[in-house]
Amino acid sequence: SGDPTHWLFLVAAGILGLGILASFWRLIRGPSLADRVVALDLIGYTVIGVMILLSIVTQRESFLFVPVVAAIILFLGTAAFAIYLERREHS
Repeated sequence: SGDPTHWLFLVAAGILGLGILASFWRLIRGPSLADRVVALDLIGYTVIGVMILLSIVTQRESFLFVPVVAAIILFLGTAAFAIYLERREHS
């Protein structure tokens, strides 16, 4: 309990949790579609942060494969949405 890394992980988990809650608030409130997509993207990346933190706490490298794949998928989704918005704007 006196280990400083224990407190560091608790603080990091708390900050990530607050980030997820704030992102959910923006996801619900909007006001635009772009705001909601960015909030959903931020939730995804914050969950990736939680998975990485879990990997560090449990000291298992094998847990890192899922966040890496999830980050690639999130990036591709964001790029696809940006292309969609660009085409919709020019139509």
